[in-house]
Amino acid sequence: MTLQIVTAVNNTTLIQPGFSLLRFGSHLFFFGQKGWPKRSCPTGVFLVDLKNNELKLRPTMFNNDSCYLPPLRNPAVCSLPTNSGNEDTQYLIHGGKTPNNELSSKLYMMSVAPLINKKIILCCSEKEIEGDIPEARYGHSMNVVHSRDKSAVVIFGGRSYLPLNQRTTENWNCVVDCQPLLYLIDLQFGCSSSYLIPELQDGISFHSSLAKNDIIYILGGHSYENNLRARNIYKIKVDLPLGSPKVTCEVLQGSISFSSAIVTKTSPDEFLIVGGYESDSNKRLTCNRVCLSDDSIDIQEFESPDWTAEIKHSKTWFGGDMGHGMVLIGVPGDNKHQPSESNFYFYVLNLGQNGDLMLQSCSQESLEEQEDSMPLEDSEEFTFNIFDEDVYNEDDEEDESVTGYWITCCADCIVDINTWVPFYSTELNKPAMIYCSSEGGHWVHSQCMDLSESMLVHLSENNIKYFCKEHVNLARGLQTPKKDNPVMKPSMKKVGKKPLVRRLSEVKKSFLRRLFD
Repeated sequence: MTLQIVTAVNNTTLIQPGFSLLRFGSHLFFFGQKGWPKRSCPTGVFLVDLKNNELKLRPTMFNNDSCYLPPLRNPAVCSLPTNSGNEDTQYLIHGGKTPNNELSSKLYMMSVAPLINKKIILCCSEKEIEGDIPEARYGHSMNVVHSRDKSAVVIFGGRSYLPLNQRTTENWNCVVDCQPLLYLIDLQFGCSSSYLIPELQDGISFHSSLAKNDIIYILGGHSYENNLRARNIYKIKVDLPLGSPKVTCEVLQGSISFSSAIVTKTSPDEFLIVGGYESDSNKRLTCNRVCLSDDSIDIQEFESPDWTAEIKHSKTWFGGDMGHGMVLIGVPGDNKHQPSESNFYFYVLNLGQNGDLMLQSCSQESLEEQEDSMPLEDSEEFTFNIFDEDVYNEDDEEDESVTGYWITCCADCIVDINTWVPFYSTELNKPAMIYCSSEGGHWVHSQCMDLSESMLVHLSENNIKYFCKEHVNLARGLQTPKKDNPVMKPSMKKVGKKPLVRRLSEVKKSFLRRLFD
């Protein structure tokens, strides 16, 4: 067992809580950056290069047949071995949070495409689901079970936002536990069925799930409604006969309670549980070994590593499974005394038997050489093309807090990604913005400019030039020349009316003279 600190060299500011690590053979990939994909890496998936205690993330690419995969945090991820062996592993990715805090309900399948000129290329496709579709969620689990020469995907737990008809300005971003339904998905036909299990009464999220053949064990997890981390272990058995599947659950008494732990697999039947939280304010510094047999589970305490002072004293930590008994751990760091470019200290915990050899397996020195290629144009931001990683300069990039809808549009900008709530009735999950027509132009938040909703709609519908508070003087200086008042011409009716009145007056006077004479 070893615990080594690694130095973040490049692109590692993208590593934030909620990321996932995907291992394809000897290649390890990082997925789930907090912001939208960078222009120099439109796919948002990076190859992890870890050698000589240095951590680097190198941009990677997808083939042209791939669908777009948004960066997702806290999704459910599980491996799906192919028929050709474990080296050609596929991954299933479901749910998760986007950088705009929207929740995904899609199911993606990721694999490695054939190598082209020694370059690693990924392939991603979206799997269509019909029937009982799981709602958008995050913090849930996904496993693959095998029964009677058939297989199915099992999705359980997680959190979601309140239904739209229950959301108000005050509780717009409030989350709730998903209903304790268990979903079975047939990948061959894309059919999904939901099952209500009496033993599962409360929703659970950020739990751990271990699968062996047709049995899944649910360990730990946090119930948002009850603020409880139960010790129970749920043993779920999935039978896949020719007819309808049969799902049963048995509640076992457990000895540990935790949430947000990292599970790494050291052998086909042995797993190690590392990290997580015992409560909202206490990290879980102990480790456990879990051994699965055909019909039982055995949990024993495992020797914990000699945690560093930074890990012991930090209030939060996070990480991901690197495979083969290795775990990547991050803790908040002090930038003033931290030599790396990231906001975190990173450690590699090796619980396997091969020692430093496992670190070398993550190095892709023979495959990291990238050929020069044409730089990306702005219109190619979300396409899957070959790029030149040598021109990647992260200093020129910005994260989600200063780009897109989450910009700081003025000195008094009041829009905050963590506290923003809808202000206009037309807003659903993004702040309304309006374009300032100053030289070069830029976008500003309508709420920050004190625009009423009617005025915002008026400016948008009529395509009127608008200037924000900082550039309104420019608009005043561009006043149009004054127009001369047109020459007033008397109307023809007024010209003909005066003689007619005069004649009538003379007739009236003549009549009165004759009358009195």
